[in-house]
Amino acid sequence: MTATEAVEVRTPAWRGGFGRLWSAAVVSRFGDALRTAALPLLAASLTDDPLLIASVTACGYLPWLLFGLLGGAVADRVDQRRAMWSVDLVRGALMAAFAAAVALGQASIALLLALAFTLTTLQTLFDNAATALLPSLVPRQALGSANARLMTGQQIAGGFLAAPLVPVLLLVGVAMPHAANALTYGVAALLIASLRAEPPERAPRKTGSTLRGEIAEGIRTLWRDRTLRGLCLATTLVNIGMGGVIATLVLHVTGWLDAGNSGYALTLTAYGVGSVVGGLLAKRLAERTGRIRAVFLAGAVQTGCLVALGTVRETWAAIVCLGVFGVMGMVWNVNQTTLTQERSPTEMLGRISAAFRTLALAGAPLGALLGGVAAAGWGLNTPALLAAGLFLLGAASLGPLIN
Repeated sequence: MTATEAVEVRTPAWRGGFGRLWSAAVVSRFGDALRTAALPLLAASLTDDPLLIASVTACGYLPWLLFGLLGGAVADRVDQRRAMWSVDLVRGALMAAFAAAVALGQASIALLLALAFTLTTLQTLFDNAATALLPSLVPRQALGSANARLMTGQQIAGGFLAAPLVPVLLLVGVAMPHAANALTYGVAALLIASLRAEPPERAPRKTGSTLRGEIAEGIRTLWRDRTLRGLCLATTLVNIGMGGVIATLVLHVTGWLDAGNSGYALTLTAYGVGSVVGGLLAKRLAERTGRIRAVFLAGAVQTGCLVALGTVRETWAAIVCLGVFGVMGMVWNVNQTTLTQERSPTEMLGRISAAFRTLALAGAPLGALLGGVAAAGWGLNTPALLAAGLFLLGAASLGPLIN
């Protein structure tokens, strides 16, 4: 079956491995969202230096650029299930210790920076192992449905359930969001440890094989696959555009649209709701059109949304555009991840998925910088139009893959 043919979609069984992996992923994302919302507030209470506060967020991205490819190579070498629950136990212990430090008034900016960097470093192994583990838990025909359910559940937990809970937990105590995050890591570790997945069959490593050589082999394999190469290029382009939009959206809504904080909150909510709807639609669209066509369609529609966002000076238009943008974003993510799992050799899936993630996260800060320059030089609506051009290029790069 080629990448452009319609695909058979099956629904993964909740019993057994997939249900536990889904529960672990959702619980873990919930805890991560609690920490992500609480850490900047804690940083702001410790210093008024904007650079130091921003550095806490930056430390949550930097390890992907430094260790993302390494995490993928390690994930291909080890028992992925064991790696995941071991990482979560370590992360849980770190968060418990950090929560205790916060409760005792011993938190500092240096500690926040070290924590953010260490947790994300561990995440490079966890996320790549999780992507590589899923195909051993569900049938090949159910991968698309499984990815859609995973991403939708994580979006609901992180985008809708965790954020409103943070102020409530802070009323109980400043350390409570971090203690709750530690607990979620422990629960996720137990769920993953209970999996009974058979490790994938791997060919014996060549004598003298090194991690650097294995990383290079994974990148070469990705480059030789025409579909994965085109998809990787398209994903990199759209993530540069996304970085610019995300970095300047608050200025776009509150400044160019003059919609205030309430308008900004509504646009974010619309995007979140759209993402959930996209998770529900992704497998149906792929079943009718094929995965590459679904990704191409998502990019084309998102391009139109960005053009409208940058030209129509109405709050309601921004809300509608970002809602549809969220739908198509989830369609893209689900099918891109599934295509990677379907087309990658089992023994290289960790490395190939790591290359996608590393390029995506490298594109985001570059896009943020470009968006800031565009907004300062040509107007607050121009980052959306710049992103539209990048999305158009991304969608166009997929054209040759469609027969």
